[in-house]
Amino acid sequence: MTETVENLMLEYLKRFQLGQDRVERKLEEMTRRLSNLEAGQASIIQHLGHLASADAQQQLSADGFDQRLERIERRLELA
Repeated sequence: MTETVENLMLEYLKRFQLGQDRVERKLEEMTRRLSNLEAGQASIIQHLGHLASADAQQQLSADGFDQRLERIERRLELA
């Protein structure tokens, strides 16, 4: 009788361990996927920073053209 109970307990423990292994594998997969998403998000944020920098450079260039145009208009007495 004791041996039967021990065998039954061992079977339950084996099933529990198999379920635990599946949960751990799934958790590792989810962790890898989350890391990939975070890396992608960081890349997007970096790209947006570069775009903002390029936009600021273009705005500076446009401001410079505006100033030059105003000087030309003043010199030619167009304004």
